[in-house]
Amino acid sequence: MPELPDIAAYIGALQPRIVGRTIERVRVASISLLRTSQPPLANAERQAVREVRRVGKRIAIGVEPDLWLVLHLMIAGRLHWRPPGAKLAGRNDLAAFDFADGTLVVTEAGSKRKTALHVLAGEEALQATDPGGLEELDARKGRGEPA
Repeated sequence: MPELPDIAAYIGALQPRIVGRTIERVRVASISLLRTSQPPLANAERQAVREVRRVGKRIAIGVEPDLWLVLHLMIAGRLHWRPPGAKLAGRNDLAAFDFADGTLVVTEAGSKRKTALHVLAGEEALQATDPGGLEELDARKGRGEPA
Protein backbone atom coordinates (compact mmCIF):
# COMPACT_ATOMS: atom_id res chain seq x y z
CA MET A 1 0.00 0.00 0.00
CA PRO A 2 1.33 3.42 -0.74
CA GLU A 3 2.24 4.88 2.61
CA LEU A 4 1.41 8.33 3.94
CA PRO A 5 4.21 10.18 2.11
CA ASP A 6 3.07 8.61 -1.17
CA ILE A 7 -0.56 9.57 -0.54
CA ALA A 8 0.53 13.13 0.31
CA ALA A 9 2.59 13.25 -2.90
CA TYR A 10 -0.37 12.05 -4.97
CA ILE A 11 -2.62 14.71 -3.43
CA GLY A 12 0.00 17.40 -4.06
CA ALA A 13 0.25 16.33 -7.70
CA LEU A 14 -3.51 16.00 -8.20
CA GLN A 15 -4.60 19.35 -6.75
CA PRO A 16 -3.17 21.59 -9.48
CA ARG A 17 -4.24 19.14 -12.20
CA ILE A 18 -7.88 18.48 -11.29
CA VAL A 19 -9.25 20.92 -8.69
CA GLY A 20 -11.58 23.34 -10.45
CA ARG A 21 -11.70 21.17 -13.56
CA THR A 22 -14.60 19.10 -14.86
CA ILE A 23 -14.58 15.31 -15.03
CA GLU A 24 -15.74 14.80 -18.59
CA ARG A 25 -16.03 11.03 -18.48
CA VAL A 26 -15.31 8.12 -16.15
CA ARG A 27 -14.32 4.75 -17.60
CA VAL A 28 -14.02 1.56 -15.56
CA ALA A 29 -12.20 -1.41 -17.11
CA SER A 30 -12.30 -3.62 -14.02
CA ILE A 31 -15.59 -3.89 -12.17
CA SER A 32 -13.69 -5.23 -9.14
CA LEU A 33 -12.48 -1.66 -8.56
CA LEU A 34 -15.94 -0.22 -7.84
CA ARG A 35 -17.13 -1.13 -4.34
CA THR A 36 -20.37 0.86 -4.19
CA SER A 37 -23.42 1.08 -6.44
CA GLN A 38 -25.23 4.09 -4.97
CA PRO A 39 -24.83 6.84 -5.90
CA PRO A 40 -23.88 5.79 -9.44
CA LEU A 41 -20.34 6.59 -10.60
CA ALA A 42 -21.86 8.28 -13.67
CA ASN A 43 -23.06 11.08 -11.33
CA ALA A 44 -19.45 12.33 -11.25
CA GLU A 45 -19.38 12.93 -15.00
CA ARG A 46 -19.67 16.53 -16.17
CA GLN A 47 -19.10 17.73 -12.60
CA ALA A 48 -16.33 19.99 -11.28
CA VAL A 49 -13.76 18.73 -8.79
CA ARG A 50 -13.87 21.03 -5.76
CA GLU A 51 -11.13 19.49 -3.58
CA VAL A 52 -8.74 16.60 -3.03
CA ARG A 53 -7.95 15.44 0.50
CA ARG A 54 -6.60 12.54 2.47
CA VAL A 55 -8.78 10.36 4.70
CA GLY A 56 -6.44 7.93 6.44
CA LYS A 57 -4.61 6.21 3.59
CA ARG A 58 -7.34 7.01 1.10
CA ILE A 59 -7.50 9.76 -1.50
CA ALA A 60 -10.85 11.57 -1.48
CA ILE A 61 -11.84 13.59 -4.54
CA GLY A 62 -14.72 15.96 -3.82
CA VAL A 63 -17.00 16.55 -6.80
CA GLU A 64 -19.86 19.03 -7.10
CA PRO A 65 -22.39 19.21 -5.62
CA ASP A 66 -21.54 16.86 -2.70
CA LEU A 67 -20.13 13.65 -4.12
CA TRP A 68 -16.92 11.90 -3.08
CA LEU A 69 -14.76 9.53 -5.10
CA VAL A 70 -12.64 7.69 -2.55
CA LEU A 71 -9.65 5.70 -3.78
CA HIS A 72 -7.97 3.13 -1.57
CA LEU A 73 -4.89 2.11 -3.53
CA MET A 74 -3.90 -0.82 -1.30
CA ILE A 75 -0.67 -2.69 -2.11
CA ALA A 76 -0.08 -2.29 -5.83
CA GLY A 77 -2.46 0.53 -6.81
CA ARG A 78 -1.04 3.62 -8.47
CA LEU A 79 -2.23 6.80 -10.20
CA HIS A 80 -0.86 8.04 -13.52
CA TRP A 81 -1.47 11.31 -15.36
CA ARG A 82 -1.67 10.61 -19.09
CA PRO A 83 -2.58 12.58 -22.21
CA PRO A 84 -6.27 13.39 -22.77
CA GLY A 85 -8.36 10.39 -23.83
CA ALA A 86 -5.65 7.86 -22.92
CA LYS A 87 -6.74 4.32 -23.65
CA LEU A 88 -7.22 1.74 -20.95
CA ALA A 89 -4.86 -0.85 -22.36
CA GLY A 90 -3.63 -3.87 -20.54
CA ARG A 91 -4.87 -5.74 -17.53
CA ASN A 92 -3.30 -3.33 -15.03
CA ASP A 93 -5.41 -0.33 -16.08
CA LEU A 94 -8.53 -0.32 -13.90
CA ALA A 95 -10.17 3.06 -14.53
CA ALA A 96 -9.75 6.45 -16.16
CA PHE A 97 -11.06 9.88 -15.21
CA ASP A 98 -11.02 12.07 -18.31
CA PHE A 99 -10.42 15.82 -18.05
CA ALA A 100 -9.99 18.29 -20.91
CA ASP A 101 -6.21 18.45 -20.45
CA GLY A 102 -5.40 14.92 -19.30
CA THR A 103 -6.57 11.56 -18.02
CA LEU A 104 -6.08 10.24 -14.51
CA VAL A 105 -5.58 6.47 -14.79
CA VAL A 106 -5.85 4.07 -11.85
CA THR A 107 -3.64 1.00 -12.20
CA GLU A 108 -2.86 -2.04 -10.11
CA ALA A 109 0.10 -4.31 -10.76
CA GLY A 110 -1.02 -7.04 -8.35
CA SER A 111 -3.16 -9.98 -9.35
CA LYS A 112 -5.49 -9.86 -6.32
CA ARG A 113 -7.28 -6.64 -7.31
CA LYS A 114 -7.53 -5.01 -3.90
CA THR A 115 -7.57 -1.37 -5.05
CA ALA A 116 -11.01 0.11 -4.36
CA LEU A 117 -13.13 3.05 -5.50
CA HIS A 118 -16.09 4.10 -3.36
CA VAL A 119 -18.62 6.67 -4.57
CA LEU A 120 -20.20 8.44 -1.60
CA ALA A 121 -22.81 11.14 -1.14
CA GLY A 122 -22.05 13.78 1.47
CA GLU A 123 -19.46 14.65 4.08
CA GLU A 124 -20.98 12.29 6.64
CA ALA A 125 -20.54 9.29 4.33
CA LEU A 126 -16.96 10.36 3.68
CA GLN A 127 -16.17 10.63 7.39
CA ALA A 128 -17.57 7.12 7.92
CA THR A 129 -14.66 5.80 5.80
CA ASP A 130 -12.09 7.25 8.20
CA PRO A 131 -10.52 4.29 10.01
CA GLY A 132 -9.73 6.45 13.04
CA GLY A 133 -6.73 5.81 15.23
CA LEU A 134 -3.60 7.88 15.59
CA GLU A 135 -3.27 10.56 12.92
CA GLU A 136 0.37 10.29 11.91
CA LEU A 137 0.78 13.90 10.84
CA ASP A 138 -0.58 15.13 14.17
CA ALA A 139 1.46 12.76 16.34
CA ARG A 140 4.39 14.12 18.33
CA LYS A 141 7.75 12.48 18.77
CA GLY A 142 8.84 11.74 22.31
CA ARG A 143 7.34 13.83 25.08
CA GLY A 144 5.82 17.05 23.91
CA GLU A 145 8.31 17.64 21.09
CA PRO A 146 6.96 18.79 17.76
CA ALA A 147 6.85 16.04 15.14
